[in-house]
Amino acid sequence: MGHSRILPRRGAGAAHWEQMNTVLPLVERAVPPLELPAPAREGLTRTPFGLYVHVPFCATRCGYCDFNTYTSDELGPGANRSEYAGTVVAELRRAAETLGPDLPTVSTVFVGGGTPTLLPAADLSAVLDEVRRLFPVAPDVEVTTEANPETVDRDYLARLREAGFTRVSLGMQSAAEHVLAVLDRRHTPGRAVQAAHDARAAGFEHVNLDLIYGTPGESDADWAASLDAVLASPVDHVSAYALIVEDGTRLARRIARGELPMPDDDVLADRYEQADATLRSAGFQWYEVSNWATSDAARCRHNELYWANANWWGVGPGAHSHVGGLRWWNVKHPAAYADRLAAGSSPHADAELLADDDRALETVMLGLRLRDGLPLTALSDLGRVRAADAVSRGLLAEEAYRRGLAVLTDKGRLLADAVVRDLTD
Repeated sequence: MGHSRILPRRGAGAAHWEQMNTVLPLVERAVPPLELPAPAREGLTRTPFGLYVHVPFCATRCGYCDFNTYTSDELGPGANRSEYAGTVVAELRRAAETLGPDLPTVSTVFVGGGTPTLLPAADLSAVLDEVRRLFPVAPDVEVTTEANPETVDRDYLARLREAGFTRVSLGMQSAAEHVLAVLDRRHTPGRAVQAAHDARAAGFEHVNLDLIYGTPGESDADWAASLDAVLASPVDHVSAYALIVEDGTRLARRIARGELPMPDDDVLADRYEQADATLRSAGFQWYEVSNWATSDAARCRHNELYWANANWWGVGPGAHSHVGGLRWWNVKHPAAYADRLAAGSSPHADAELLADDDRALETVMLGLRLRDGLPLTALSDLGRVRAADAVSRGLLAEEAYRRGLAVLTDKGRLLADAVVRDLTD
């Protein structure tokens, strides 16, 4: 069959593509102070703006994960959970100073990781309180936290809901115990579903479950059981991601040693089709290649902000930010991050101002993954020629094309990355 692999990374937040581990430099080079140039300030108050808060702590490291996260054994002095909320608040204050005096209105807040819910609920509440103190906040602000099912109960979730969190994203991954074991996930198969019920009971209107498909040893029946478990839970949003074997992870080493087989692209494509058919029959509709929701209101607006190439400030070690074409990223280690802020310095490691061509390219790459589609006018002349060919090959919807939009068909979603490459090369 030769399907191209579906590439979105796991997690409810597209924020995750920016949190990968890399080799840390032994000596930090001098970095100029972070200042927004005039072009980046233009339209600041008119462009949707979100805050991403990265919590880098995990109880254990999952074998497939290459995000910028750390267990207690990997952290030295100056990087502890008890002080982390205060460190985050220090960067939030720098953000308000840098973006001011005309501050953008915060439309979304996403707390990701790592495992944010390893922090006390009071700490997450304090961070949100500081956001409200420092920034104008939209009346309908969406506030999401990711959560490991084993780290939350109904009381914890109720305290988050009372603090103003509106959405929770739970890492389920699979309903099969042996699949969770391969992924080094520590929660029991039924805990994620129970946590979803707890979140609803705590007053959360929007609840997401994350799934991963294509894990070595996962059978068709295992995947069907995972989808059935999701649909038996009170969720209005589902994210399903193909397993990607990242260099440097424990999973990659096990595969290299021959202990586990590499995920098969044809199996991944079949799993994706199965997920889409099952979720669609239950009233979910895809709105991004790997995300389904029961309604427009159930979509993750924070992720939509990323996909629209809007503005966001990423708080935390390794977090990336983007404002008006200026992109920057923080130092990766929590201790170095905390030391910078304690010394009154910016925690950013480097920055770049994107050229117009780069911004246009990213708009196309992100927009093509959305059910709402991409205006054909965003493509180059060659891209529009290739879009017409993609329509003839059944990869883009003909009716949408006639309306001036590039929208992936069901077949096109299976080959999404290939279509994106074809229209942007």
